[in-house]
Amino acid sequence: MIDVSILVPIKDEADNLNPLADEITAAMQSQLWSWECLWIDDGSTDGSLDLLRKLHQSDPRHTYISLAKNAGQSAALFAGFLEARGAIFATVDGDGQNDPADLPGLIQMVYSGEVDMANGYRQKRKDGVWRWFISRIANGFRTMLTGKTVRDVGCSTRAFRRECVRGMPCFKGMHRFLPTMVTQQGYRISEGPVNHRPRNLGTSKYSIHNRLWVGILDTFGVVWLRMRGFQYSIAERSQDKDD
Repeated sequence: MIDVSILVPIKDEADNLNPLADEITAAMQSQLWSWECLWIDDGSTDGSLDLLRKLHQSDPRHTYISLAKNAGQSAALFAGFLEARGAIFATVDGDGQNDPADLPGLIQMVYSGEVDMANGYRQKRKDGVWRWFISRIANGFRTMLTGKTVRDVGCSTRAFRRECVRGMPCFKGMHRFLPTMVTQQGYRISEGPVNHRPRNLGTSKYSIHNRLWVGILDTFGVVWLRMRGFQYSIAERSQDKDD
């Protein structure tokens, strides 16, 4: 096992891939942790997979898996959770809007034992007005029904211990509820400010249909999970005779 796995789900991000890889390498190479960057190709058709092959050949710390067909961001992340080798996971989106330079600070919060998850919050969002409006409605509705966990639940820049997502229920939209699901299991969570950048290359995959309405429907499912969920701790266990 290594110290840190950075997970980057991508779908048709050929224009952003190499610049983002360079930024991740620059952010991590001066750190003392052992690390990998695991790219999860979610059925790209724009040549992203060829770029990932070349990236891995030039720097083996950049690894990848490619899904057989497009399955969605939640499925891509879930596949990454199972594949990654790190004791700590960190995530950024593949569109270049998250700044990899923010990762070491969040990772350190987890590595030090201070918290189990460190979630970024975007100080100055660079989204367009329409996307900002959709996010505000969806996030407000989500917070109203599931309770407030972090101020920016939609921020993908975060770090957390791998145990936080062990046994995480897999469902479409899961990636939007990671802080909610993690706190439900009793893990400690904190926040840190992060940079947010405009998308300069590629095309956004989000619209009112796959962000607002779907997010609202998913919230009802998470409410049910919270109502029916449980926690437990083992007070004592028998020891094998050979111990």
